[in-house]
Amino acid sequence: MQFWRLYKVPLLLTCVSFFLYGLFAYDLVRTNYTKLILLYSSLWIVFLLLLKYAQNNIRFLGLVAFISRAVFILAIPNLSQDFYRFIWDGRMILEGFNPYLYLPQSFIEAGGELPVAEAEALYAGMGELNGSHYTNYPPVNQLCFVIAGWFSGQSILGAAIVLRLLIIAADFGTFVFGKRLLKHLNIPEKNIFWYLLNPFIIIELTGNLHFEAVMIFFLVWSLYLLHTGKWKWAAVVFALSISVKLIPLLFLPLFFFWFKKASNTKSINFKKLIIFYTIVGGVSLVLFAPFFSSEFINNYAQTVGLWFQNFEFNASIYYLAREIGYLFRGYNEIAIIGKILAVLVFLMIMGLSLFRRKTSTKDLIVNMLFAFTIYLFLSTTVHPWYVATLLILSVFTHYKYPLIWSFVIILSYLAYINLNKADKSENLWIIALEYLVVYGVFIWEVFIKKPTQKELAPS
Repeated sequence: MQFWRLYKVPLLLTCVSFFLYGLFAYDLVRTNYTKLILLYSSLWIVFLLLLKYAQNNIRFLGLVAFISRAVFILAIPNLSQDFYRFIWDGRMILEGFNPYLYLPQSFIEAGGELPVAEAEALYAGMGELNGSHYTNYPPVNQLCFVIAGWFSGQSILGAAIVLRLLIIAADFGTFVFGKRLLKHLNIPEKNIFWYLLNPFIIIELTGNLHFEAVMIFFLVWSLYLLHTGKWKWAAVVFALSISVKLIPLLFLPLFFFWFKKASNTKSINFKKLIIFYTIVGGVSLVLFAPFFSSEFINNYAQTVGLWFQNFEFNASIYYLAREIGYLFRGYNEIAIIGKILAVLVFLMIMGLSLFRRKTSTKDLIVNMLFAFTIYLFLSTTVHPWYVATLLILSVFTHYKYPLIWSFVIILSYLAYINLNKADKSENLWIIALEYLVVYGVFIWEVFIKKPTQKELAPS
């Protein structure tokens, strides 16, 4: 009875949470926007209440977080089609094909014998846009796809289950090393649940099978190793993170002042710095080596370039620049604007690396947070799951704007609601509402709000 009195509210909230996740996983169609928003908002309310009533019970919240993920085990993702391409790539490798050299579309259009099991269903699932471009998923990500193909080469659902188990395992690693890093930084360990128990993370990563979860695991592990002085191993693990998603490449310039000769000097230990970068680059090249060819380099560069020169979705500053372009030129010049924004991202991150010279782990993570924020603010394409990296970095800082963004990002799924159903373009009013909230909180936290002494304390 005493147990029930103590845990009555958290247990009831947990049951409600599992029920809502079940509805989200098995009884939601993406185009049912009203149900999508209601379910997501309800899950967020329960999430916040759980943190309020069980905030100091790490084991209980951890158990809830992973059982919530288990609810999705048998579900086919309902908000993303990307996993079909994951399965395709994994089965291609198992059949002896280099996935970076072949388009799914070319096999379908050629007719005849198809290279993988369930090829037509996979192509239909991934869609023509995905199937007409070369894959851009790095080698460790491809290894995950191969594992799914190895264990389930004839079933799409079976492969999705394997992919989901890998993502859940990665989240467990983030839980372990995230807690350790928080403890070392004198930050409450319970802060990890802003990420781990967040409905956005559970739905987008576990539910929709986005491998930011695996990249984040390696990134957090690397930061922990770096903080504890194991910088060579940190470089190896950082390379693994890059080899899941390329995003951590953005952070490499920020390590420049980490390798000072002593904490009270401005002199850089260039020997350590060069060794660190050499390990990261060397391990990355070794991982890419099995796929290497001149055609691979061309295809991969072409595919990565599309993100700045062809694709556009849920952008902010880019959309403003695009409207200005319409006024002066009468048409959109994404190829030009995208290149300019990419250069701005590079220059601003280099500015962070050279002019923010503090070298504590907290300062490094804050710089990473700002660097990735700059990248997202200037990107032509911001898919919801991109915010996951921003969210995990914020856990180790006092900034909360990524947490707010992880809630309002659901609006991006409503972007194609238009009163005129013939209009297939994004509804810019919805996107404006999303970014009005995000930029408002960002400006308040970064430029207006004064940090407390606790927030300024060194790690």
